[in-house]
Amino acid sequence: MIEVRVKSIIQTPHGCALLIGNEEKTFIIHVSSGIGMAISMLARDIKRARPLTHDLIGSILKGFNVKLDKVVINDLRDNTFFARIYLYSENGKYKKIFEIDARPSDSIALAMQQKGRVYVEEKVFDQVEDIGKLFEK
Repeated sequence: MIEVRVKSIIQTPHGCALLIGNEEKTFIIHVSSGIGMAISMLARDIKRARPLTHDLIGSILKGFNVKLDKVVINDLRDNTFFARIYLYSENGKYKKIFEIDARPSDSIALAMQQKGRVYVEEKVFDQVEDIGKLFEK
């Protein structure tokens, strides 16, 4: 797996484009305007008056003493990205890991809210087009 981060968020006519990547490669995941705005607010550490969906999920996780381990963008099929959220809970000597299927946009928002890491499977990273040079200054 390759660690990535949200490098930039660009408003588009049909929503937002998340520029995701690392020093080696940058690629785009298209998201709705609402989730793009939420991720942008998280990236800029802007506080919201009322909790958004990922804030609610974060509160539920905290209430059950469950922590976000990581988010993995694990597949790309027919121009659609897929992701998994990995959560864990520790109770004394026992550790339980939960793996949940989720949209990459929701997964990334939750990872940012929880200060978690985002990874992409190598097979996906190899498939995506590197658009980093288009946005260099």
